[in-house]
Amino acid sequence: LAGGALVLGACGGDDDTGTAAGSSGTSSTATSARARPSATATCSGGAPGAGAAGTTLVQLADVPVGSAVAAQSSAGRSIVVAQPSAGTVVAFDAACTHQGCPVQPQGDQLICNCHRSLFDAFTGAALRGPATEPLAPLAVRVVDGAVVEGA
Repeated sequence: LAGGALVLGACGGDDDTGTAAGSSGTSSTATSARARPSATATCSGGAPGAGAAGTTLVQLADVPVGSAVAAQSSAGRSIVVAQPSAGTVVAFDAACTHQGCPVQPQGDQLICNCHRSLFDAFTGAALRGPATEPLAPLAVRVVDGAVVEGA
């Protein structure tokens, strides 16, 4: 997958106090040392679980702020979902870019159990080898308190 990890603010929650801190209902994109294309998406109520785009991956409340959790895509692939700041989510394919072994979340980092490569949970960047390439980003968004697939 080419492109950047899509980072989106929460589209509101179960309360009526407004959007998450720093979120105005619009999206922003993650950046890193490498240039990444921008993407936009609109927030809507949607129907989580109604097919690949919009399939619920995990509840936002189950992803600690400043940390990541393991999940599965609608296609059954292992992925990781992280919440770098309240209401902002990113996701990556959990296959290590060295030899494809699964990475496991450990706080704000992801570690490959096979050869101990280390990745940043919020950018997917390789921090320690043998892997040198970043993890493949996945488009995700927050809808009604759930992290769902799609932009």
